[in-house]
Amino acid sequence: MNAEALSDELLGRSIRPTALRILILRTMKEMDCAASLSDLEERLVTVDKSTIFRTLTLFLAHHIVHAVDDGTGAMKYAVCRPGCRCGEEGEDDLGDLHTHFYCEGCHHTFCLRGLPVPVVTLPEGFRLHTANYVLKGLCPECAARAAARTPEAH
Repeated sequence: MNAEALSDELLGRSIRPTALRILILRTMKEMDCAASLSDLEERLVTVDKSTIFRTLTLFLAHHIVHAVDDGTGAMKYAVCRPGCRCGEEGEDDLGDLHTHFYCEGCHHTFCLRGLPVPVVTLPEGFRLHTANYVLKGLCPECAARAAARTPEAH
């Protein structure tokens, strides 16, 4: 994705497009899974940790990315699709929320955008603002590797 398109995307979310913000957004879009702060640090060796963290915080506030707590102890971040309103203050429509999948083999967390978060009926008086739904298992690549290592039973 070129810098001009990324710049337009940031401007569309009321974020001033600096060179580092464009670099961080491009890096995240190039990844096939959600990224932790340390994942981004490894890929962006010339950018300090505090700059990456501040940028992620800004992106979260403007709904460029969403955060995923996949149970590993490290928050993961994934780029939202255009027009996403997930986690927006006062947003009662959870339609932008989707299921995430944590692979126990490669330790990647994937957005499963085609699988909405299941609707749960809450007891009277409770009001839902957001949901985090994470499935755990093996991604297709890790499942194929595991199947190749398993001898067939005769």
